[in-house]
Amino acid sequence: MPETGAFPKRTSTCGALRAGDAGREALLLGWIDSVRDHGGLLFADLRDRFGVTQAVFNPETAPEAFAVAKTLRPEFVVAVKGRVVARGPGNLNRDLPTGEIEVRAESVQVLNTSETLPFPLTDEVNVAEEVRLRYRYLDLRRPRQQRILEARHRILLAARTYFDAHGFLEIETPILTRSTPEGSREYLVPSRVNPGHFYSLPQSPQIFKQLLMVAGYDRYFQIAKCFRDEDTRADRQPEFTQIDVEMSFPDPEEIYTLMEGLMAEIFRAAGRSISVPCPRLTYREAMERYGSDKPDVRFGLEIRDVSAAVANSPLRVFSEAVQKGGVVKGLSIPGGGSWPRQRIDNLVDAAKGLGSKGLIWIKSSAGAIQSSVIKHLTEEGCRAVLRAAGAGDNDLVLLVADTWTSACSILGALRLSIGRAEKMIDEGRSALLWVHEFPLFEFSEAEGRLVSCHHPFTAPRPEDAALLETDPTKVRALAYDLVLDGLEIGGGSIRIHRSDMQARVFQVLGIGRDEAESKFGFLLNALRMGAPPHGGIALGVDRITAILTGSPSIRDVIAFPKTASGIDLMTGAPSQVTAAQLKDLSIRVDVPPRSRT
Repeated sequence: MPETGAFPKRTSTCGALRAGDAGREALLLGWIDSVRDHGGLLFADLRDRFGVTQAVFNPETAPEAFAVAKTLRPEFVVAVKGRVVARGPGNLNRDLPTGEIEVRAESVQVLNTSETLPFPLTDEVNVAEEVRLRYRYLDLRRPRQQRILEARHRILLAARTYFDAHGFLEIETPILTRSTPEGSREYLVPSRVNPGHFYSLPQSPQIFKQLLMVAGYDRYFQIAKCFRDEDTRADRQPEFTQIDVEMSFPDPEEIYTLMEGLMAEIFRAAGRSISVPCPRLTYREAMERYGSDKPDVRFGLEIRDVSAAVANSPLRVFSEAVQKGGVVKGLSIPGGGSWPRQRIDNLVDAAKGLGSKGLIWIKSSAGAIQSSVIKHLTEEGCRAVLRAAGAGDNDLVLLVADTWTSACSILGALRLSIGRAEKMIDEGRSALLWVHEFPLFEFSEAEGRLVSCHHPFTAPRPEDAALLETDPTKVRALAYDLVLDGLEIGGGSIRIHRSDMQARVFQVLGIGRDEAESKFGFLLNALRMGAPPHGGIALGVDRITAILTGSPSIRDVIAFPKTASGIDLMTGAPSQVTAAQLKDLSIRVDVPPRSRT
């Protein structure tokens, strides 16, 4: 086989040959993984996405092929032709699926050479992520990265098959759409043919999937690309993928059941299993017990309310908190009674970093009580708090007196930190659950007004609708989140399907009639024209894939990700454009001095 010219057609991938193929002729195409000289014979491992096959070059039986083989280096792209032979019992490689055979090379063709790579293509590569992302096309050659993207493919294939079997249609929605500045910051795209006007890249297909329900399609799904121009965050991407779902005439339980079935199929596609149906917790229950609206329930360490036990306490930080409508929450740590003072002080500092005004601790060790407030609370008062928190001898209780939200959140963060440090989390299993009955609104300190906890098209619970005008902060939403191993992987709601209800919600949000018609007039018109009750959910493909493949970052499960600051190190995006391009778009750029380079 000559070294140059058109490449031949392969007969097998590098992961396909087995003992039953012994005796047949094979032609393999792939990359040289390694070359080894064993006393006259050359052994080369040939690799592609499907696996690795060993080729043997013998100078006596194939001198021309052997001569070419002596020039081979890692990552050369080659074609190897030869006969498949069974290895002897002492030469089997049990670590490879192809380890019972090898190919005795008769000819080899170099299809391309390779320069020395900036890092080795092994799963244990120890190189800065910035370098990996700069050479992402090489990073993606690593076997682990290829397994991750194959798992992603199988997850999405399982989703498509599942929804098709349940009567859903996959329908694409626009990428260039109208700006709707409720929610996260949007990416804007200038229109050349309409100077001064802009498209927006969708944060989600939310309005369009609702319109599809108005259009009578009943069951829709889409593997949707979404965009959010958010500030720098460690594990966020400016563009991400979600499994987007909408149904007509559903109740939340129907959506729960449907999505639990989907998750079972997704886990199966990833070679794992999950128990369904899964638990349901209200938002209040999740916060009360775990201090989080996305609790990791793979370990205990639940938070207790000890307000009643300390309402009349001589310790004013306790009694005043209760009198002002706040709470005192406690977290009991089994075995924490033996922890040294320095470790407890570290927790106090951590609580302050979370916004706590102070973390009070009480511990029991061999019947003796120690506490940061024993002089004020007395030993008997400390014992009463220990009992209220469910603590026994040799336990430690951490206490926060604050508003309900702050006390729960601070102890929830400490709970998770302690659970990880003490290896309380059962990493060998996954826990899926629903959190529902979220508040419909929350007060934004930055904006000085009520904003939607989910989005402004979320329906209130019918029994709370009367509170919209009188006490909107007490209105609960028909909204729900799906949580896996302490991470939110999906969120959805039953939508508002009547224009009069949508107008009431807009009014609470400070969106008047004229503004509503200007921003959402097409949706409001649709709701007036026979819109059915409808609802849905969106699942984060990147996060689900990261969890199921054990990837520490969603960047590992996206083929061409960006850094936390939204930069593509490989292509250099975002980049500057020419003055002619800007003129064509009727745009003048005025970069703040601190941003100029």
